[in-house]
Formats: sequence, C-alpha cells, structure tokens
Amino acid sequence: MTDSDVLPETFVPDRPTITAAVRLAGRAPSVHNTQPWRWVFDGTRLHLYRDGERLLTSTDPHGRQLVMSCGAALHHLRTAFAARGWHTDTVRLPDPERLDLLASIEFRPWPEAPTGVHSRARAIELRHTDRLPMLPPRNWAELVHLARMLANPHDVELDVLDAEAGARLAVASQHATALRRYDMEYQTELHWWTGHSHVTEGVPRGALVSDAEFSRVPVGRTFPSAPHSARRSEIEDQAQLMVLSTEDDSMLSWLHAGEALSAVLLECTVTGQASCALTHITELPTARKTITTLLPHHVVPQVVIRVGTAPDGEVPPTSPRRPVTEILTFDEG
Repeated sequence: MTDSDVLPETFVPDRPTITAAVRLAGRAPSVHNTQPWRWVFDGTRLHLYRDGERLLTSTDPHGRQLVMSCGAALHHLRTAFAARGWHTDTVRLPDPERLDLLASIEFRPWPEAPTGVHSRARAIELRHTDRLPMLPPRNWAELVHLARMLANPHDVELDVLDAEAGARLAVASQHATALRRYDMEYQTELHWWTGHSHVTEGVPRGALVSDAEFSRVPVGRTFPSAPHSARRSEIEDQAQLMVLSTEDDSMLSWLHAGEALSAVLLECTVTGQASCALTHITELPTARKTITTLLPHHVVPQVVIRVGTAPDGEVPPTSPRRPVTEILTFDEG
C-alpha cells in the first residue's frame, strides 16, 4: 500500500459528547417553542433536519421562522461542540433534492476554541425570553459592537433602532396585532402552543404576561394573557431594539439569520442582559416593509430583538424542552 492509498483519519466525538451537545442545541429559541428540529448521526456526520410536522401553517406558512429556529439550534450545537474541543465543519443545505436536510456536520479536534466560546456555551442553559418591561441595557455601545462582530460571519446585518424608529416600530407592531386579532386560524394555532403546564414544548403558562404587564411593553407579540399580575410595575420599559437582516429572503439566509440570532442572544446572556426575540412584526409583508424603511440600507429584516436589563436577582423561568431522545437518532448502519 502506498502513501496515496492511506485513508485519512476520521475524528468523531463519542456518543455521550454528541448527546450532550444535541441536548444543549435543544435549548435554542424557536417560534412558539415548537423546537422544529431533529438530528441524525450516521457514524461519521451529524445531520440537521427540519421537522415539517411542527410547521405553524398560519403563523409561518413558508417555514421562514421554522428554518430560523433550526439555524439557532445549529449555532447552539456548534458552540457546545467547540467548548468540548471539537471543530464542526458544516455544509448548509447540502442536498438540493432534500430541502428538509438543513446541514451536515463533520468533526475534527479543536483544542483551543476562540475567545468567548466557553462563556457562550455556559450561557445556553441560562438564556431565556423576557417579555416583561426592562431597564436599559448596560454597556450598550460595547454590546452592539460585539453583536455585530458575531452576526457578520453569518452574512447578517445588525442595526440599532433609535427612539423615533422604535416608536414607528411600535405602531407597526400594534397594526400587526390588529390584523391577527380576528384571524381564527392564527388564534387557534397560537392557543394550541401557549399557556399549558407540564408539557415539554410550547410557551408555558409561567412565561406569559398579564394584560397590565404587556400594556407597558411597546413592541411584543400578543399571547394569551396570564392571570392578573403587575410585575415590574415601577419600571417604564427602556429596552433597546436591534434588527437582524439579510441580503435576500432565501432559505439559506433564514438559516444564517437563526445562527446570528443565537450568537447575539447568547452574548446578551453572557453580558447580563435580558432579551426577547420578536418575529411577529416580520411575519406580515406590510410590517416588514415598515422595518425596511427604518434601516439605513436595503436589506430584508428577519427578526427584531429587544435588549434590556432585568431587576437584580430576578431570573424568569426557562421554557421546557423535549427530551434529547425525541430529537436525536443514532443511525450508524
């Protein structure tokens, strides 16, 4: 056998490492906490598939938010592997005949991951969505700089809305809510996925806000109301708004937008900020056009992020997740 006949060495994490990384990937944010992903390990590569059965046919008929959710899970996964010493060589949309296959990953050792990876990996367990009024974010200019650095490698633009643009966005948010109010298919879907207890998916009852609390948040999706409460009643919402945008509205761009969203939300958590990703404004064409007029360049807005600070010591509960056995399959043939 000559040197040219020697097969290249294959590096593969063991099952416990794969299982642990996929479990953390399952902590990614997803529209209505639908968790629309599944993973298959074939002995060499780990494949990410979209779960079409979890498509929100009224809220997200084209699957844009579904794919963004999977993109966030992909970034969570790669972060988890990097913190464990594995580089993930990722091919996105590897098979044009299999649009449900979003990514395929091969591995090689990576003993020294870049600065910040370990802190973001630790933040995966701590990140949560905060729908309540917020205090202003700390060290905002520095956070924006870091967030842009994290979004740019994914070909995603990050813009910050000033107070005037935020006020216009609030009007667009209210208009989107009004358009959905009597859409019975949308409302039925929304209620199906929210407000339940002791489940592993959907937005749990404890994560909802009351009408009084929601009335003090200018930009947010209207979920079924929680029982009356007045948490943070002394706080006037001072959250800042970021917008993540892409050059086009392709499936690959949706996937990249989800990856950038994950990176930004984890960095917010690392720096002690509260955050809430908003997609209800980008679901409707009219609202998306409004956002586009607020941005300094011609791009396609994909998601808005509220960023602020929660009162010291206040840690809202994290949403439940499906067990890893439901989302990971070992098919090593």
